[in-house]
Amino acid sequence: MADPTQLVAEIETLGARLAKAKASINQRFIGQDKVVDQVLASMLCGGHALLVGLPGLGKTLLVDTLSTVMGLKGNRIQFTPDLMPADILGSEVLETAADGSRAFRFIEGPVFCQLLMADEINRASPRTQSALLQAMQEKEVTIAGQHRALGRPFHVLATQNPIEQEGTYPLPEAQLDRFLLQVNVDYPTRAHERDILLATTGATESEAHQVFSAEELLAAQTVLRRMPVGDQVVEAILDLVRACRPGEPEGRDLAGSLSWGPGPRAAQALMLTVRARALLDGRLVPSIADVAAMAKPVLEHRMALSFAARARGETLSSLIDRTISRSLKLEAAA
Repeated sequence: MADPTQLVAEIETLGARLAKAKASINQRFIGQDKVVDQVLASMLCGGHALLVGLPGLGKTLLVDTLSTVMGLKGNRIQFTPDLMPADILGSEVLETAADGSRAFRFIEGPVFCQLLMADEINRASPRTQSALLQAMQEKEVTIAGQHRALGRPFHVLATQNPIEQEGTYPLPEAQLDRFLLQVNVDYPTRAHERDILLATTGATESEAHQVFSAEELLAAQTVLRRMPVGDQVVEAILDLVRACRPGEPEGRDLAGSLSWGPGPRAAQALMLTVRARALLDGRLVPSIADVAAMAKPVLEHRMALSFAARARGETLSSLIDRTISRSLKLEAAA
């Protein structure tokens, strides 16, 4: 077993660096501390995040800033109905050499990077959306029978507009489950919007600076998985996830409100993200409060309301709040 003293020192050092990274991000992406924490948590866990919010709230700016601060090679894909899988993955072209010989050469698509922004992912057809499934799960793609590894680390930050649904293709449940977190991006407060106006409409704008490298981020992901989690927190995660499944005895109260609930991948996501939240807060171990705080971003996209619940005007957010309060004996997370 590793020396506990050394692990504590590594966690404290990493926490200090993460504080610097957050400060650098907040110079450009103002007034969205919760969003920044959740996206950083997904990257510390080695996962992907789905950013849901209206246009103009800075989602693209956030991803660009993260690419700089975390020292990652970033690419952006604007998803449209006519986008094809080859536009994401790349394709082989037949080239003729000077001596007349011909050979195929593979041209990499934008997915060959370390931080991929999939902008308005639900505007592409299901065929094109599915091109990301193997990349997100296996961190590789198969083209012309050959397995090609992607960058390390590899993260997808996808955006989605929650209002304008005409001409969109909702993501299938299997692909939604590949996103570690759903991060809801809301309007800034009046005070924060004032700060944005002053910071972005002058002659110069604040610049983010690099804090991590790709290798350091990979090392941070290893440190996170070595963080201890108490039995009480583990049981709280199991209680919460199982209480959100209508087919389980623990979830019988929600049987009339849910069509389906979260699978084991949700419990895995909570186990990782509670560690990340503790790390971002400068703590050595996670608590049950971390489970309550990360429940919505982990569970909301892994559950579906029944028709009867939608007719009654229920929302997933309110159901999760009630389940948190009942299962964890805590006030619902804000």
